[in-house]
Amino acid sequence: MIPVILSGGSGTRLWPLSRKSFPKQFQKLVGEHTMLQETLKRVPQQCSAPIVVCHKDHQFIVADQLTQMGKQAAVTILEPFGRNTAPAIAMAALHLKYSNKKSQACSDETMLVLPADHHIKDVAAFHTALDAAQTLVNEGKLVTFGITPTCAETGYGYIKLGQQVSSDGFTVDEFLEKPNAETAGGYVESGNYVWNSGMFMMNATVYLQQLKMLNPQMFKICVNAYNDMHIEKGVGLLNETIFNLCPDDSIDYAVMEKTDLAACVPLSAGWSDVGQWSSLHDVQEKDAKGNVFKGDVLAKDVENTFVMGNQKLIALLGVKDLVVSETKDALFIADRSRSQEVKDLVSTLDKAERPESKIHREVDRPWGSYDSIDNGERFQVKHIKVKPGGKLSLQQHHHRSEHWIIVKGTALVTLGEKQFMLSENESTYIPIGEIHRLENPGKVPVELIEVQTGCYLGEDDIVRFEDTYGRVKPNVINMADGKNAKPKTAETA
Repeated sequence: MIPVILSGGSGTRLWPLSRKSFPKQFQKLVGEHTMLQETLKRVPQQCSAPIVVCHKDHQFIVADQLTQMGKQAAVTILEPFGRNTAPAIAMAALHLKYSNKKSQACSDETMLVLPADHHIKDVAAFHTALDAAQTLVNEGKLVTFGITPTCAETGYGYIKLGQQVSSDGFTVDEFLEKPNAETAGGYVESGNYVWNSGMFMMNATVYLQQLKMLNPQMFKICVNAYNDMHIEKGVGLLNETIFNLCPDDSIDYAVMEKTDLAACVPLSAGWSDVGQWSSLHDVQEKDAKGNVFKGDVLAKDVENTFVMGNQKLIALLGVKDLVVSETKDALFIADRSRSQEVKDLVSTLDKAERPESKIHREVDRPWGSYDSIDNGERFQVKHIKVKPGGKLSLQQHHHRSEHWIIVKGTALVTLGEKQFMLSENESTYIPIGEIHRLENPGKVPVELIEVQTGCYLGEDDIVRFEDTYGRVKPNVINMADGKNAKPKTAETA
């Protein structure tokens, strides 16, 4: 069995904690591991290395979080933009079937398709459901897992169960969109409906055959995109032009609602998609008054409230049924019953081109992170962390100078044609236009304060000449041309 982990979601309903550059699957929402890591942990040990499908901007976050667990993906497929679940699963299936393109070697592996951002409390029950699903997959079925409803939930789609075909499996009569409260109540009362979890098990070849028959346009585009994809060091980037032609459809719409091979295994395992603040509150351990407090919280006469703090003291008095989420650059307060409407606020931020909808104040990079701790007219101050072995790109700025002050560890600095070491409480100055780089050759993290001054301080004022992480095309500059040489191709941040 091959786990296929779908990690392309943006998690906007958990803003401001979850943002497009660092969405909820990479956050520690329940327990000590991130949602992606929890997903990998619950996969049976006998499974092979996973295939991960994610946005291209999240490549290094995925790799870092797998490394923290001592794991490595069989392949990470990078999407230039999301095209929903049907194409993402198709890419994984095509890789299993045609990973050796020259010999066209065929592998009929079972795919266990799991979103990276779900919570499952009872892992043993989940494994039992996997065993039941494998029996149906061996019979040629495309299996989805339906969650036995615990309430008349209006935030999930539903599946109407058909004829029982095994001790734990059913045919699928119908897939249904998110209902209103009255309709959802009827579904739950009938006992014939389950929540649509978005988790699947299927044979790779069977899925591709059904996709080709039921959605030939999508199948053809996915094949073209896969054939164009070059995999290097376990990573493949899909061609933006080709992938842009692909329909933006879920597997439910593209295949499962139309195929005669759909089957469903009901699952009762404490499942949640943690899709909004109220559902995150539901899956947490609560105090005697129904509260969940994370961070520095002072509360008096507070009930049924969820608080996720970051740095500040949060004091609450005489309130109930609230969600409070504080980050370094935003504070969100809402009635818990309306918390899913945060997506409307995010849409407003997007229209206003506010960065808070997309990035956190602290931004992850392959080499570490930076936190923009202060800024004003013609200046910006950053707290930069470089992990052991981390190396910033060899770069140049046209509109700003920089001053680096090391506050922890020892850094190797390239400045023009010179290289030198900087230790704690030492500093250097980088003039406008000077080619430079900072790296951490040591065993402990390097931390520094960077003071930028200039007429333009945007992240796109970076011209990269060389980069360890593949963020610049090779051979864009001949360094023998001197420190003021211009690249043949400019690569921005």
